[in-house]
Amino acid sequence: MERSALPRLDVDADEIRRRLLPHCRLKKGETWRDSVNGHVVACGDAADSESIANLFSTKRATLAIQDPPYNLVMFEKQSVDEYTRWCRQWVDNTYSVLSDDSSLYVWLGADQNDDFQPLPQFMLMMAGTPFEARSFISVRNQRGYGTQKNWMAVRQELLYYTKGNPAFEVQYTDIPKILRGYYKEVNGAVTENLERGKSPNIRPGNIWVDIQQVFYRMEENVNGCYGQKALKAIERIVEASSKKGDLVADFFAHSGTTLLACERTGRKCITLDIDPIFTEITIRRLEHFRATGKTGWQAGNPFQKELAGKHRKAKTVGI
Repeated sequence: MERSALPRLDVDADEIRRRLLPHCRLKKGETWRDSVNGHVVACGDAADSESIANLFSTKRATLAIQDPPYNLVMFEKQSVDEYTRWCRQWVDNTYSVLSDDSSLYVWLGADQNDDFQPLPQFMLMMAGTPFEARSFISVRNQRGYGTQKNWMAVRQELLYYTKGNPAFEVQYTDIPKILRGYYKEVNGAVTENLERGKSPNIRPGNIWVDIQQVFYRMEENVNGCYGQKALKAIERIVEASSKKGDLVADFFAHSGTTLLACERTGRKCITLDIDPIFTEITIRRLEHFRATGKTGWQAGNPFQKELAGKHRKAKTVGI
């Protein structure tokens, strides 16, 4: 397969970004409304309380999944205290659009080369909000970041908070290979725990070892979207903490994974991103899935036709 990769679009990609922006349907303050299942994609600022209020109006979400920039790039411009204050703004905005009984999940990195910031500062900030801490989930990546002077970094941090008393649907998954073993002698024969078990499934705990980190060989891969979250992880969150027909909020659309997870599980999604390119990728990923059944572009990218000289315009509406 011929690879048609995009560079990482959030940093050091000025030339390709200039080529892509004319093909984006949304500018800041504009929305795209899905006529099929009622999803909404907006180009806006997660920290802008007025635009968030206008976007959601009287709608309230049962679940919010937030994947903000991890401050590894932003740290060139912001101190960790400034970053945390910015986080408090979008956290407050999230609280305002959630129903009385709802859930919030936040993906947040810990820079092991810089005192694990901004994770501890964020957690302390959250202690001063009305949200209640419920779980600290670690997602294990199969593909780590190698080093000869430290342990390989193979984890992603996911924080789970609640507002009120939301429902929680227990999830099950195949028993991951890493959890098999535990050999025991039974009636003179050595058996593996899977042989002795009554079920081929297991409830995921707060250490997820069965989620494949997204990379270019996977169908769901979206080139240019650094740190793309796995669809399986987002669908697990959606199915555990919402019901079919519920509204899910996502203030950092990025590769559009939350929107796609809602489409596949029968939820509605309102998502936004401050970057027009990521809002366009989000819309195109949904359209691509509906047209082909594929969850991403694997070795291709969402802008192949336009970068080959073709161009398509679309109608937009203001927030």
